[in-house]
Amino acid sequence: MLKLKDIHTYYGNIHALKGISLEVKEGEVISLIGPNGAGKSTTLMTISGVVPAKQGTVEFKGKDITHTGSDEIVKSG
Repeated sequence: MLKLKDIHTYYGNIHALKGISLEVKEGEVISLIGPNGAGKSTTLMTISGVVPAKQGTVEFKGKDITHTGSDEIVKSG
């Protein structure tokens, strides 16, 4: 249902996510845990299109949404 493949996200020159990959299958429930600064919020903002990934892909229900804006992701449900 949701796949992240080798996601790299930056804030300016700061390399915030360095190769994050994960897969969530339909019906699964997951959580992101870790200390402050570990990339939890950045991961969620990258998935939702608020912060763009510079490298890698985000797929939702088989569709590549890596470069889709957050407004379009919301509109699509």
